[in-house]
Amino acid sequence: MPVQDDFYYDDRYADDEEYAEDEYAEEEGFFADEEYEQYEDEERAEPEYIEPPDDEEEPPRRKVKRGRRALRWVVALVVIGLIGGGAWYGIDSFFGYDDFQGQGDSDVVIQIGQGDSTGAIGTELFNTGVVASAKAFVKASEDNTKVLGLQPGYYVMKTKMSGAAAVTQLTSPTARVGVLQVRAGTQLDDITQPDGTVTPGVFSLLAKASCANLNGQNTCVPVDDLRKEAATADLAALGVPGWATGPAGKSTDARRIEGLVAPGVYDVKPGWNAADLLGFVLKSSATKIQSAGLASSSQVQGLTPYEILTVASLIEREGVNTDFGKISRVIYNRLNDKMRLQLDSTVNYLLDKPVVTTTDADRQKPGVYNTYTFAGLPPTPIGSPSANAIQAALQPTAGDWVYFVKCEKNGLSCFAVTIEEHNQNKDLARQRGAY
Repeated sequence: MPVQDDFYYDDRYADDEEYAEDEYAEEEGFFADEEYEQYEDEERAEPEYIEPPDDEEEPPRRKVKRGRRALRWVVALVVIGLIGGGAWYGIDSFFGYDDFQGQGDSDVVIQIGQGDSTGAIGTELFNTGVVASAKAFVKASEDNTKVLGLQPGYYVMKTKMSGAAAVTQLTSPTARVGVLQVRAGTQLDDITQPDGTVTPGVFSLLAKASCANLNGQNTCVPVDDLRKEAATADLAALGVPGWATGPAGKSTDARRIEGLVAPGVYDVKPGWNAADLLGFVLKSSATKIQSAGLASSSQVQGLTPYEILTVASLIEREGVNTDFGKISRVIYNRLNDKMRLQLDSTVNYLLDKPVVTTTDADRQKPGVYNTYTFAGLPPTPIGSPSANAIQAALQPTAGDWVYFVKCEKNGLSCFAVTIEEHNQNKDLARQRGAY
């Protein structure tokens, strides 16, 4: 299609009379040359603005668009209001949530983890069939501050409980089960004190922690089952550290895991058998012992990690925390000087009724744990050493002491380099009524 002077020319209307030059120009607002000249010098008129009539309506389509925009703004504001003003409660009230009725049916054990929120606990209860929905528990616990104080561990609940009933049961004193607490210095077997009272050992404490009544069935694991498992099971399979399996395996009875149960609180699940219980406690203890600083590479004065653990158990049973470093030094100095340790704690380890000071008859009894008659360390630890005792065994306080005796009623000891100083300390201890 040809183009002239940038003006597009359409020849379809060239022969049409209706589009003659004058008429076309007039329709389009143009004038012939002679007419244009007479207006050439005239002033141009200002355009006149004509207001639309008052009753003129906007096109219907425009009204629909504006209506839709208004509706969208309203919806947006409602959504923002829900989010900012408590969408959770609005949704709850609109949709509701499932909830059982009553106190529940059969017993079930649930577990609360460290740091679990109320929502996480509700989810655990829902997954184990305790409540109909996590929300039922969350809503019921809103005004109960005890829920926020729940400790991690195992709890006995019932299936198909209402949210309110679940909150009441979970916060009751009897709900939590499986709590094992081992104090520093505790040994595996029970100790009968001079006054006749019994201090339970690890085996008794673990047997008690295993107990729960679930749907009329008792889950308690007898002490004898635990002792048998400790004496015969594969130590590595139980979780004993590799550096301890060899020397501990030399023992022929349950005492071979003595000292390998670290002090602390353990959560054991009712229904576990003896192997499960001991395995869980020993694996957890291995982590605690390593965290205290004792590892396969540890060495002090040529002692192995297992022997250092034994030294730590002696420190734990012989004094108070303030004196741990000095007692550790006395033990290492005696071992280095080829002196017998002569510790009453090792003699008491096998006695039915241990006392602070042993008698001459007790000290003359034969046995590998009697450090008055046998040189060196006993064959195993004699209790559960704390992290502080382990650290003292790894880093003894510098000094030349080879004697110590409890010389204060609060358990503090007096230390000496010579036997003369030691005898003076013993006299001082008697005057103070330390023993």
